[in-house]
Formats: sequence, C-alpha cells, structure tokens
Amino acid sequence: MPDLLLELRSEEIPARMQRKAAGDLKKLVTDGLVEAGLTYEAAGDYWTPRRLTLDIRGLTARSKDVHEERKGPSVNAPEQAIAGFLRSAGLADISEAHIHTDPKKGDFYVAHLTKPGRGAEEIIAQLMPKIIRDFPWPKSMRWGAASSRPGSLRWVRPLQSILCTFGPETEEPVVVDFEIDGLRAGNITYGHRFLGDGQPITVRRFDDYVAKLEKAKVILDADRRKEMILSDAQNIAFASGLELVEDEGLLEEVSGLVEWPVVLMGEFEEEFLAIPPEVIRLTIKTNQKCFVTRKQGEAERLSNKFILVSNIEATDRGREIAHGNGKVVRARLSDALYFWNTDQHDLPDMHTLAAAAIKFDLDLKKPLDQRMARLDSLNVTFHAKLGTQGERVTRIRALAREIAPLVGADPALAMRASVLAKADLTTEIVGEFPELQGGMGRKYALLQKEYPSVAAAIEEHYKPQGPSDFVPNDPVSVAVALADKLDTLVGFWAIDEKPTGSKDPFALRRAALGVIRLLLSNEWKFELLPIFQSAYAQLREDKIEQRVEQYEERQAAQQSGDVDGEEDVINAVASFERRVRSQVTERAKPVLHELLGFIHERLKVHLRDLGARYDLIDAVLVEGADNLLLIARRVEALVVFLNTEDGKNLLAGTKRAANILSAEEKKGTVISDTVDPALFSLAEEKQLHAAVNQAENEAAQAIQNEDFSGAMIALSALREPVDSFFEKVLVNDENPDIRANRLALLSRIRTATNTVADFSKIVG
Repeated sequence: MPDLLLELRSEEIPARMQRKAAGDLKKLVTDGLVEAGLTYEAAGDYWTPRRLTLDIRGLTARSKDVHEERKGPSVNAPEQAIAGFLRSAGLADISEAHIHTDPKKGDFYVAHLTKPGRGAEEIIAQLMPKIIRDFPWPKSMRWGAASSRPGSLRWVRPLQSILCTFGPETEEPVVVDFEIDGLRAGNITYGHRFLGDGQPITVRRFDDYVAKLEKAKVILDADRRKEMILSDAQNIAFASGLELVEDEGLLEEVSGLVEWPVVLMGEFEEEFLAIPPEVIRLTIKTNQKCFVTRKQGEAERLSNKFILVSNIEATDRGREIAHGNGKVVRARLSDALYFWNTDQHDLPDMHTLAAAAIKFDLDLKKPLDQRMARLDSLNVTFHAKLGTQGERVTRIRALAREIAPLVGADPALAMRASVLAKADLTTEIVGEFPELQGGMGRKYALLQKEYPSVAAAIEEHYKPQGPSDFVPNDPVSVAVALADKLDTLVGFWAIDEKPTGSKDPFALRRAALGVIRLLLSNEWKFELLPIFQSAYAQLREDKIEQRVEQYEERQAAQQSGDVDGEEDVINAVASFERRVRSQVTERAKPVLHELLGFIHERLKVHLRDLGARYDLIDAVLVEGADNLLLIARRVEALVVFLNTEDGKNLLAGTKRAANILSAEEKKGTVISDTVDPALFSLAEEKQLHAAVNQAENEAAQAIQNEDFSGAMIALSALREPVDSFFEKVLVNDENPDIRANRLALLSRIRTATNTVADFSKIVG
C-alpha cells in the first residue's frame, strides 16, 4: 500500500512549540484523510528546529464509492414536491428514481445515489492547503511581499518549502501537487543550515529521506537527539571527574534548538560557587540553555564546569564556542553574585521602615525582616479589590495563629513564618528569578538563624501546587500553607471573582486542591467553615467591602470621564460602609457555603483520581459537610462495604425500599410518622423493626466515634431481615393503617442507612 511523506520546512521554530505542532499536524492530516474515506496503518510525526515531518504508512490509494438511498415523496405527491426531490437528489427526470412500496404508506420514490471514490492524491492535494493555512500556532507571522495582502499565509516563522510524496514502496512515488501562496509542493528538501552543502536533496520516501538528511547533518528524530545529548554530556562530565545534573525540561528544549547536536564543556571562576546552587543552575539554564555539573557523589555542591550544546562542528573542536559561552555565563553569574550579596546587606531606605517593623514585630537588624518591612511600606498591590501584600500578610498571620493548634503547630512559630513568607518577593534574586520565591526565603531565613520550621514554612507554604507536587508535613508549614490558600479562596469568593468554565486566572482550583491534599495527606480533622468565617472576618477588618465599592466607583468614574471625582468616591465608600454593617453576617453565609461547594467539587475530582466512584462520593457528600478527612474516610468505608456480599444485598434491599417510598409519596399515600409495633402481624415485621432499632443505635454510636467501618458492619445486620421482609410481607396491605405503618418501617430503613450514606445515589 502507498506511503505519504510530508515535510514543512521553515525558519527556526521555537523549541517549546515543536512537539505539540508535530502532534497537531499528525492529528489534522490523519483526521482529514479518515474523514475523506481513506484508511492508514501507521503514522509517525517528527520535528527539528526547521521542519515538521509526517510519515504515514499503508494509506489506501483511493476512497471507496459511497452508495446512498434517498427517500422521496409519494408517487401521488404534487408536482412541486417531486420537483424539489429531483433537485435535492441531483436527478434530471423522475424516471431515474426507483419506486418502493410500503404496506402502510403505499408507493414512494427513492433515489439510488452513488458517490464515486476519489484518489488519495486528489484528497491530499485538497486537504493540505487548508491545514497549512489554518494551522493552530500559538503565535504566527506574515512575511515577504505577500504579507501586505489580506488573508495571506501565516506561519510560526517564514515557510520555505513543502515536500509531499506519495506512492507504494515498490514503485517510484509521485509528488502530490498543491500550492499555497506561491509555495508549490515538491520532492526537494535541504540539509543543515551551516554544515550541509546547500544543495537540494531529492527525496523519494521516508527511509531515504532520513538517510539523506543525516548525511546532510540533520538528525530528524527528536528523541534520538535527546539521547545523543544526554549520553555525550554524561560522558564528557565523567571524563572530568564530574557528573551531569540532569534536567529533563532543559534537555527537551535544547534538543529543539539543534539539528546536529555537538556537546561541549565550558567553565567559570570558582568564586561564583559562593552563590546558592539553585541560583547558579537557573542563571546558566535561563540565559545560556546549559547544564551544570557537580562533583561525583556530592549532590549539593556544584562544580565550575558546565555543559553546552552547539549546532555546529567547529574546526577548533569548539574551543571558541565554549569560551564565548563562558564569557556570557561569567557576566550573568556576576549579576547573580551581586544580587546574592546585596540581599544580605542593609537596605538604603531603612529610615522608612519603622512603622512596618512595629506593625509586624520585625527586627530590622535582620535582612529578611527588612525585606518584609519594605514589602509593606511600598504598598505592593496583591489585587485591586483585596488590598496590598502587607494587608494580606496581616490576614494570613491571624489565620495561621488560629489554624496552628488544629494541626499541632506552635502558634508563635506559625505567625513568624507567616510574616516572613512573602518577604523574599522584594529580594534582588527573586526579582530576577521569580521561580525561586520561597526557596530563597528559606535560605535567607536560615542565614539569619530562624527556627528550621519557620524557614521550611517560608518555602513550603506555596505547596502543593498540583496533583503530583510535594505536600508539606511539618505542622508550621501546614498551618501557613492552609492560611495562605484559604485567605486566597475566601478573598476571591468575597469579591465574586470565581473560576468560570476553563478560565481560572487566579489558580483558585489549584488552591482548593492544595487545601484538600494538605488535610487528607496529613490526616487533619477539623471543620473548614469556622476557618472560612475567620478569614472573612479578617477581610472585614481590612474593609474589603469598602475597597470593592471604591474600585467599582473608580471604574465608573473612568468610564464616564469623571476622573477627578475623588470626594464623591469617598462619600460613596462611607455610605457603603454604613449600609453593609448590618448585612455582612447574612452576606457571608451563602458566600462561604458556595465556597465549600466549590471545594466539594474539587474533592470529588481528587477522590475520583484516587480510584473512588463518583456515585459513592455523592452518596457520602452532604451539603455543609466541612470535615474533608471524615468525608474521605466515609467513602473508603463505603467502598469496602459494597464490595462484600452483605453490602451488595443491603444496597439492593435499601434501594427497593426507597423506590417503594418514592412511588407512594408521589401518589400521596399516607405514611405514618412513627412505627407502631402494635400493628405488626408478621414475625418478619417484628424482626426488621428490632434490627433497624439496633442497627440505627450501633451505627450512630460508631459514627460518633468516627468508626465508619463499624457503622457499615452495624448496617450489614439489616441484610437478612430486609430480605425476609420483602419476601414475606406485602407492603401495600388493604388495611390503610397497616400499609402506613409498613411504609413507615421502610422509611426507618432509609433513615438508618442515610446516617452512613445516601444509598439512593449509588448506581447498581
């Protein structure tokens, strides 16, 4: 069967876009071919900095003919209806139609239509221009003289050539002829920009395409380039008595910067090793896309040698390339060393920091305390409606003090960690490398002799930042991390800035998942709603309602052009403050319950990812349940219980009782409020009543003791009496009093099982 080879060659594609672009090309082309009626055996996508390549094997040479029967009107239909049928079916005369007979509807016309298949070349030629023109690049550009024309071709970088060949392995392939904005597909490509000879390479099919490119110094397979870079880097480091500090993200990026990887070693002065290792690593990685090395067996100590990857083979074996990279690295590390030293000295504006020092009980002899004082005194905005970073730190400190005893942390240490948690945001190094926030705060905290738990919390309070991120277990870190995330969630709910659809600009879903993982991973048992209320109270102390009103008034003034209406804004804020004082408590309750519902939704996703069924989670999760650990334990116990024979049978009996009750309630049947044993006439009624009483009491006691497995065991005793009841007892007795009493007994079953879970929500 024929194979298709496609190459789109351009100027250098940004490394971060290459892998996805190749996958997008593969999906768009294969989906288009299948939709057009073709099939294929396999498809492979490849990429380099200058080309996207697609290799499709075993593509059918032609799409199949499509036969269709199109039903028309009755043979006795008006001429107008018949004429419309002929037009829609593409028939010239009614004689071309067939007459079918239906016993009920009589005779009617049917058009037997055949849509002939098309050759694969025709389909590809029609498909490719649209795919290229509409390709989903994150960013694209126009170029050349055609760029001034509306609707001209856009590509990530100027597109230089298109290669497209098609044919069986045993024959000479043909060029699929199509053209887009002056670029016509052919069977020509070119090798490496510098190492190739610049001559056109004529290609037949994929195998000789790969071989000819490699001869022209282009390694097509990105994963092979990665293997070459990693292996050579490890060998060069080992030869110098070092080991490579591996970085998968950097390896992926560097493999997308070269078509012919050449690995070299550079160096810098040892005096720069006084800089923290992560700063050295990030400086060299960010600015020069190079790997760092370390002494063998010394995980924390870097060496002054680094690994770089060149795209050319130099005649001097890369000495000048390594030297040039070393000069740039030295300059960048000089900046980093300056930042590191500056952060450990007194700030020049110390005289402006006294008020902040008193406010947060800071020691201005310590560099990190100075940075926190500066963060507050500069009034750095956190959010226009939620105030400054300093105000936020005040809220987090109060919240951490309240949470600390609940997680076994020292309140004083939790408060100190909260005060210093954001201090490194004003350091020089974090200003240069924002991704080091928290980590640099920890280093600076240890340098000024803070408690290890305080230093750890400064780094760890941002975590976890995703479903697979590290979860802190130090109590101080947990207290500050929860305070930080809960302040964020309550704050954005209070100002009605919630996630909508796929949009979550403030990462509130991530914050909610962080709260869930902190509580479940460390098995902390406490109610969230009181903490929500405390966080909301802190917002009130920050006059959040007035700030929201002021923000909205300013926005309205700007839209109307009245930018000088400051006095009107102040008056509106004062009026608003008076108005909300009597309303804030009522306003808080629905807001906080809505936030709890949001956390419930994230909890469902989290538990589902751990293997729990959605219906079991829904059966346990009730509105207002704010102890997440107890919810998770209920789900675990329910999963175990329903995997037993008793659990399965009790579920069936309980659902049968619930269905009968639901049907009778809809009909308005009278159901007694209580069960009257005097109306029992059968032994099975008496046995079920006694079993329900006992199970209800034992389950309630077990739940009070947080023994959910015990509660399930207590309910399992209902299995046999429930089965016997439905086997021997007629619920809808002719006597209305007996019927109402038996329905009340079924209601007791539902009530007893609902103490553990709502069985009606369980599927099966």
